[in-house]
Amino acid sequence: MKLSARLAAPTAALVLAGLTATACAPSTSDNSATSDEKSGTLRVWLFQEVANKPKEKVVDEAVDAFEKAHQGTKVEVDYIPVDTRAQKIKAAFNDPKSAPDLIEYGNTDTAGYVKDGGLADVSEEFAAWDDAKDTDPTARESVTVGGKVYGAPLFVGVRALYYRTDVFKDLELEVPNTQAQLIDTARKIRKERPELYGLAVGGAYTYGAMPFIWANGGELATGKGGTYTSAIAGPAAQKGIKAYTSLFGDDNCPAAKCAEMGGNDTVTAFASGKAGMAIGGDFSHQAMEDGKVKGKYAVVPLPGVKEGEIAPAFAGGNNLGVLKSSSHRTLAVELMKSLAGKETQRGLFEAMGFLPTHTDVRDEVARQEPFIEPFVKTLDAGAKFVPASPGWAAIDASLVLPTMFQEVVRGDKPVPAAAEDAAKKMDDAFRSAG
Repeated sequence: MKLSARLAAPTAALVLAGLTATACAPSTSDNSATSDEKSGTLRVWLFQEVANKPKEKVVDEAVDAFEKAHQGTKVEVDYIPVDTRAQKIKAAFNDPKSAPDLIEYGNTDTAGYVKDGGLADVSEEFAAWDDAKDTDPTARESVTVGGKVYGAPLFVGVRALYYRTDVFKDLELEVPNTQAQLIDTARKIRKERPELYGLAVGGAYTYGAMPFIWANGGELATGKGGTYTSAIAGPAAQKGIKAYTSLFGDDNCPAAKCAEMGGNDTVTAFASGKAGMAIGGDFSHQAMEDGKVKGKYAVVPLPGVKEGEIAPAFAGGNNLGVLKSSSHRTLAVELMKSLAGKETQRGLFEAMGFLPTHTDVRDEVARQEPFIEPFVKTLDAGAKFVPASPGWAAIDASLVLPTMFQEVVRGDKPVPAAAEDAAKKMDDAFRSAG
C-alpha cells in the first residue's frame, strides 16, 4: 500500500490548540438555524495539507457519491490554511450568512468551539450511525463535551519510539521494555556514541512528555461536570515529570541544546542521524524515509513503567463538525458521516497516511502496512486526551507545560515548585473558561 504523503498529517492533525484563540473569547450569540433545507448548496471547509492533491482526490470521490445520492444537492469544498483557522472559524461562528455548513477542526479545539456556540449537537445522529459503534473510544472522547457529541472523528495520530537498528546492533543493546530501561539505554548510547543524543527530547515537546506523566499514573487534570482542576502537581504526575526531565543533561540530551527543542526538532535530530532514539508519530514516517536513517531504524510502542506495559500516548487528530447555523443540518450531518465514514477513512489512509478512527479499519490497514502496527498497538493499549475544556487552548497557547519542563531542566526550579506554579496557571485558565 503506497503512503505518498506522510508529512501532510502533522500540518493538520497536530498543529493543535496552541493556534486556537477562542478559549477566552466570549460566547457568540445564539446563531441556531431556523430551517433545515433538504436541497441546495452545502459549503465545507477542510484543512489545506502540505501536499493536498491526494486528499482532494479522496474527498472529491466521496462528494461525487454524496451528490448522486442526494439529487438537487451540490457540495462546495474550500481548503483553508491551518495556521489561520482560529480566526476564520471564529468569524464564521459570528457571521452565519457567510459560514460553511461543515468544518474540519483540530480535536483539541472541540471544547472551545462548543463554548463559542459554533458546533451543533449531533448526539442522536451519531448514536444512530452504524459506523460509530467501531469508533475508537479516545477519538469519541475528542468530539464529546458535557456528555454531548459535537462531530465525528476524522483521523487520529499517536507517537511511538523510533530507534536506530544499526546503533543498537553495534552496541549490542536490547530494545527497552520499561521506562527505566529506556532511560538507561539512552545514557548508554550517549556514553558510547557522544556525537549522538541517546534519546532526543525537547523541553517544548509537550506531547512527547505526556506519556511519562500518564505512565507513572499522573494526570493533567481531573474533571467533573465539565469543571476541571489541575492534577499536574500530584505525586504521580511529579514522578513522571522527574522521569522525563532526567533525560536532559550531558549524559543524554544536553539542556543547553534540548531545553528549547520541540517535537519537530527531535524528529529532525533522529532523521538526520543525530540521535539513537526519538519519540515520533505515525505521521513522522516520511521524514525518516527522507532522512539519513532510511533503512536503519525500527519502531516499537513507547514502554511504560512495568515490563510489557505501553505508555499511554496523546491521541491527536482532526474531527468534522456541523455548524449550528447550517440551514442544511440533515444534509450536513449525512455528509459528515460520509466524509468520516469507513470508506473515506480507508482512502485517506492510502492517500495521506491518516490513521483511521474506526478500529476495524485501523486493524485492516495495519495488516496491509506493517509500519503502522506499533502505533495501532499504542492506540489499542489506551491513548489519552487533553481535558475537554475551552481552558486547554489558553494553557497550550501560553506554554504552561513547556515552561514547567524548561524551568526544571535549566535548574531554575525543582519539580515540586515548577509543577505547583504550572498547576496554578492551569487552574486560572480553567476558571476563566467557565
